[in-house]
Amino acid sequence: MDTIGSTPTLRVARKLAYYILCTLIAVVMFLPFYWSVLTSIKPDSDIFSMPIKWFPTDITFEHYIKAFTTVPFGLFFSNSLILAASGVLMNLFFGSLAGFAFAKLKFKLNQPLFRVLLAAMMIPGIVTMIPSVYVLKHLPLFGGNDLFGAGGNGLLNSFWGIILPGASGSFAVFFMRQFFLTLPSDMMEMARIEGAGEFRIFWRIYLPLTKPALATLGIFTFQAGWNSFLWPMIVLNDPAKATIQMGLQAFSYNYQTDYGPMMAGALVAILPILVMFLLLQRYFIQGIAFSGIKG
Repeated sequence: MDTIGSTPTLRVARKLAYYILCTLIAVVMFLPFYWSVLTSIKPDSDIFSMPIKWFPTDITFEHYIKAFTTVPFGLFFSNSLILAASGVLMNLFFGSLAGFAFAKLKFKLNQPLFRVLLAAMMIPGIVTMIPSVYVLKHLPLFGGNDLFGAGGNGLLNSFWGIILPGASGSFAVFFMRQFFLTLPSDMMEMARIEGAGEFRIFWRIYLPLTKPALATLGIFTFQAGWNSFLWPMIVLNDPAKATIQMGLQAFSYNYQTDYGPMMAGALVAILPILVMFLLLQRYFIQGIAFSGIKG
């Protein structure tokens, strides 16, 4: 005999309440994006009209045209794509290489160095920003600098000043280490018996097994690089090297904001991340599931 708490009617009511709550949360989460889409296709006179028009009758695409004609939006888009893709490639390679070393290779400083890595993850990026700029500016023999790092600008105002400091992030190393720990070590021992070197074992045996983790890390890294604003604004002074996030600020001037083109540009800016997630979502879910199993 069913108890009161497990009657069919009560179970249906609980399930119905659960779906209603999930629907409300989904609506609240989706509302800002919907508002951005509305703002990008509304005429200027309707953006702040009262009452709010949730289903506009007048639709225009002049804001998208203005977004690409007011500033060189296509150039900014390609600059961001170069920087984000370069960051992804370097983090995938160096992060997986270091993660493999921490997870599978036995050396004396393995645990002490890994603890230093964990400690570095707790330091806010804003704390290391000034020292990083100083290092980039005074890097010897680059950007007109002499052997002592004086006389030029180093890697400032160059794409390398954005790419190199984040070539192997602490999170990338930690994330890949966690995934490599889930893979058996027997394959490595067998490969060593066959005479394979450590890098060949990493490249030919273990790395192909980490596709879910690589896809997940690639999405995280691309999103961080694509949305980066403060660091590129500090390093890059040439308008021709500006990123898409820096270009969006062109629509805010003299204490005024041109919301229509800004929202149109922002929607165009999120397309690469959205497409990348849709293409790699299967691997993304697997990477999240497996990367934290073993610590």
